[in-house]
Amino acid sequence: MEYRRLGRLGHDSSVLIFGAAALAEVSQDTADRSVAEALEAGVNHFDVAASYGDAELRLGPWMPRIRNRIFLATKTGERERDPAFAQIEASLVRLQTDHIDLLQLHAVGDRDELDRATGPGGALDAAIRAHEQGLIGAIGITGHGDQAPATHLEALRRYPFATVLTPLNPVLWTDPAYRADYEALVEEVQRQDAGLMTIKTVSRRNWPDGPAGAAYSTWYEPYDTPDRIRAAVSWVLSRPEVTGLATAGDVRLLGMTVAAERDRMEPAEAGALLLGDPDY
Repeated sequence: MEYRRLGRLGHDSSVLIFGAAALAEVSQDTADRSVAEALEAGVNHFDVAASYGDAELRLGPWMPRIRNRIFLATKTGERERDPAFAQIEASLVRLQTDHIDLLQLHAVGDRDELDRATGPGGALDAAIRAHEQGLIGAIGITGHGDQAPATHLEALRRYPFATVLTPLNPVLWTDPAYRADYEALVEEVQRQDAGLMTIKTVSRRNWPDGPAGAAYSTWYEPYDTPDRIRAAVSWVLSRPEVTGLATAGDVRLLGMTVAAERDRMEPAEAGALLLGDPDY
């Protein structure tokens, strides 16, 4: 497993970040097997959220054993100060820990959401209070959608977030507007020495018939073959500014993702393989 410095936080994070959304609706036994698989592979950065079903509850029993070995991140999707602070406190209880290494403002993907979260009495105020009280080590921001990089750039102008989690994959890179927004975000991330993490690595497309009846518990149709996952992981990790990618939200995809990280291909070859898929 490769490790990269998580910006000015200085943590050497595994380039695969355990995406605990995969634990939202699984049994404790299934969760235990997946967490053990990640730890055995060398994953030392776990990312969860209050809104990920039972995921925090599934990780909680592991904390007495592994808390000092991992970087633990969670998220609040609340937008107002008091509900956000209450959610942070609830996450600590569910995760069976007295502190979180990183608290992220969740799913801030457009300017309206950013205004709500960072305005007076917003969730950012709750995160700052939690940081001052020693409940969290740092504050980050995440978001989905094609406005995410531009939104996160504006977020960094408003507050020195320690980390950013934003989408990146080869098909997004082919969109000139998205690429320009992403590159502007990277410039500011590097200026502030923030950590830049990515999501949607193995996303192929939206579910053609919607999420009902989907074959995986991901919000999108993922690639689910070793060659495509290897290509997707290889391409994203070829970007030197990326400190890590969040693994997909289904436990069945973790093993192929771990294998892909260990056996990477050239980024040009990887991009060509994926972009040759007409449904990508």
